[in-house]
Amino acid sequence: MASDELSDYYDSITVPYSSVPPPKAPAHCTDVTCVLLATANVIIVLLGIIGNGLVIWIAGFKIKKTVNTVWYLSLAVSDFLFCAFLPLSIGYIIKSEWEFGLFMCKFASFILSLNMFSSIFLLVIISMDRCIVVILPVWAQNKRTLRRALVMVLLAWIASALLSLPATIFQDIDTNTNKCFSNYSYEIEHVAVTVCRFIFGFVIPFLIIITCYILIIRKLRNNQMARSNKPFKVMTTLIVAFFICWMPYHIFKLLELDLKYEHVIPAGQKFAITLAGANSFMNPLLYAFMGKDFKRKCYAILSKIESTFEEEARSTLRGTSITNSGDGKLSTAV
Repeated sequence: MASDELSDYYDSITVPYSSVPPPKAPAHCTDVTCVLLATANVIIVLLGIIGNGLVIWIAGFKIKKTVNTVWYLSLAVSDFLFCAFLPLSIGYIIKSEWEFGLFMCKFASFILSLNMFSSIFLLVIISMDRCIVVILPVWAQNKRTLRRALVMVLLAWIASALLSLPATIFQDIDTNTNKCFSNYSYEIEHVAVTVCRFIFGFVIPFLIIITCYILIIRKLRNNQMARSNKPFKVMTTLIVAFFICWMPYHIFKLLELDLKYEHVIPAGQKFAITLAGANSFMNPLLYAFMGKDFKRKCYAILSKIESTFEEEARSTLRGTSITNSGDGKLSTAV
């Protein structure tokens, strides 16, 4: 997820390209919207760190390095970074003031934007890779190497960083209200950043993903691999999840350019940004854990944890005896 202004979580920008920051909000998070937003983001942080951390552990240390593990590991790192810095925004939501300085205001915005672009670019790479494997299996077997995968990931991260810089440059702090916001001096700056984000961060990637899965489905229908409906359901789930998580965010960002929609922007942006953030903990479920190796390792880890607790419980029961002492009192001996 990304945001060209962290204050989108609870503030509205009445003048899209004004350098005037949003008005000062109440000092305490007492209203229902604020509480729900804070709670939702805390859940995203917990699930995102646990889920993506598990993917990083498994893909990085527990299974053999393959092209697929490179995709999963890179995607998990991107989402993990976002979730790691999300507590800054949660504190901003609760306190209604940015207390982390100008550098962190810019850096947090950069991390959020980097996550959006890198996640989407990596999803595009995953889609294209799957398409090539299905359409051109022989070519993929000869040319699909770990080294090429690492190069693709590096290029995706570089492109994401470059596209994240413009929104970061405009981040500023107002000393009077202590708000971290996007300080656009001219309308053209705001329009350029928003349109660029929409085109390169949603439209083009989404079209590529759709095209890839259409080609895959057509190929599978004419192949013995299509005996089950599972591949079609998985692909549909991936596309729908991508669309649901990101489309509202971009819609409200585009509406922000027109003042006549200012009455729906505040509530809409709060909902849209939180929904986009939810994609950070959904990715491990939708992409990584669908793989057989990942599921096998996860089941093995969970089984070991369960066995550890069961063994501990049995040991406690065996080592603890309750006896009735002579005075009629119960005593426990270990």
